[in-house]
Amino acid sequence: MKSNKDLLTGIMIRFILIYRRFLSPLKPPVCRFYPTCSQYAMESLEKYGIIRGGIKAFIRLLKCHPFHPGGYDPVK
Repeated sequence: MKSNKDLLTGIMIRFILIYRRFLSPLKPPVCRFYPTCSQYAMESLEKYGIIRGGIKAFIRLLKCHPFHPGGYDPVK
């Protein structure tokens, strides 16, 4: 039986997949990071779970602005 945290992690990953399938193609590819922020969020959620992974994904999204150089930023 899965815990509530595992269930929430799965739901968040599905939301990200829906975003990548339906919303992301509507805008030009301008991501300044590798992996992309959505891929980073999925990896961090899978590796660290809903709380710690969600915080890491949120911090990554805060870095997504024109004044940050971007580049290679893997989940650690």
